[in-house]
Amino acid sequence: MRTALMLLMLLGLASIPGSLIPQTRVDPNAVINWQTAHPDLTRIYTKLDLFTVYGSPWFSAVYLLLMVSLIGCIVPRVRVYWRAVRARPPRVPRNLQRLPASITTMTSLPARAVAEHASRLLQRARYRVDVVEEADGGFAVAAQRGYLREAGNLLFHVSLLAVLVAFAVGDMFGYKGSVNIVSGQTFTNTREAYDDYAPGSLFSADRLAGFNLKLNDFKVNYLTSGPELGQPTSFRADVTYSTPSGASPTNIALEVNHPLSIDGTDVFLTGNGYAPEITVRDGDGKVVYSGPTVFLPTSSTYASWGVIKAPDASPTQLGFEGQFLPTYATAPGVGPYSAFPNALAPTLSLTAFTGDLGLGSGVPQSVYSLTKTHLTQVRNNAGKPLTLTIALGQTRKLPGGIGSVRFDGLRRYARLQIASSPASPLALTAVVLALLGLIGSLYVRPRRIWIRARATAGQTELELAGLDQRDGPARGAALTKVLNDLTAELTTDVTGASE
Repeated sequence: MRTALMLLMLLGLASIPGSLIPQTRVDPNAVINWQTAHPDLTRIYTKLDLFTVYGSPWFSAVYLLLMVSLIGCIVPRVRVYWRAVRARPPRVPRNLQRLPASITTMTSLPARAVAEHASRLLQRARYRVDVVEEADGGFAVAAQRGYLREAGNLLFHVSLLAVLVAFAVGDMFGYKGSVNIVSGQTFTNTREAYDDYAPGSLFSADRLAGFNLKLNDFKVNYLTSGPELGQPTSFRADVTYSTPSGASPTNIALEVNHPLSIDGTDVFLTGNGYAPEITVRDGDGKVVYSGPTVFLPTSSTYASWGVIKAPDASPTQLGFEGQFLPTYATAPGVGPYSAFPNALAPTLSLTAFTGDLGLGSGVPQSVYSLTKTHLTQVRNNAGKPLTLTIALGQTRKLPGGIGSVRFDGLRRYARLQIASSPASPLALTAVVLALLGLIGSLYVRPRRIWIRARATAGQTELELAGLDQRDGPARGAALTKVLNDLTAELTTDVTGASE
């Protein structure tokens, strides 16, 4: 048990990095932003698997050791409990008056009648009862209850093991993926459509549920006054989904903590942002890039970072990186920033590059970063790095006639996490059972009561004693009250019961 507790504590400590550091399977965009901001730490964290904590070898090792330890705790406890649950109440002690809670009284009723009535009373109170005739002609009653306390303890441990198994099964046979869907676009649930896709080791892409999901609109409400100015009050994605079954498309409002379930696959709303519609023309006036471009939020006011790549531009390839500012503002010493998360004065602030984007090298690239090894930053006529500030509807030309950029329009996008975990019902059931077992182990009170009735000088001496295995001042008083009530019933009700 000590080993299991230490491993459980170690598992909690091992989970801390997963709570503090963005995780690839939870929010890949946050991981990209973090890696961009901390390039030196990224190399170390990657080697330590800190961006994939819950799938790392060292976390899995602790997880498996905890499961083995729990099994080692449960198996011997099952044997012990099986013997205990079948055991009869312990024999009546020789001297009941030595127990912490005891009562001695006299009655004129026969000892046998007292014992029989005591047995019925205790059985109605859910005690397991044995009645024994002693050598001196008296009768001893032994009673015990509270067997379910150990059952609750055992149920808790078995359920905890089931939770671990459910998580492991869900991780192996399920999958998680995420995608940014721009307003007006449709997502088809195929492997190629995901921005990030993390299948379980035993999950195959041909088991993906077939459905289409269209983002019709995305709405956000913000506080416009008070100390929490700019804080969001609600997020809602109006979507339409359809399945191959032939049923009519269904419209639904997708909100935070209210996922959509489609054929065993859950769709969660996990983020949102802006997708400016941008058109890039090259030096020949040809459109080489056009459409909504996802910019990733980097602040609470939705100042967002994005990248544009135009490899087909002529006479040279073009690349852009920079910010989208929903409510453009400037301040001395600060530069451009967003003053409010809503799009009150949407503006792009971009730097431009020419040269080789490196897309033909065969090395995978992120769509949210530029590989600048063979790129040259565009400069203005004064020889300084050029920054293009483009308001909605405006066009900015690049010096030297190498191209232009136009900010055509603005859309919102929703970030969806799509996941399938076949063991979720098992995990939920196990958690509920674990709570019930914990409640039972905490509140079921194992208690023993002994009664001895024997003839003495023409009367019957009645001794009662009890033992609460979780004794304490309050419990001792409660046990004494039980004995007093039982004594009163035995001395007043036996006559009627024996007739």
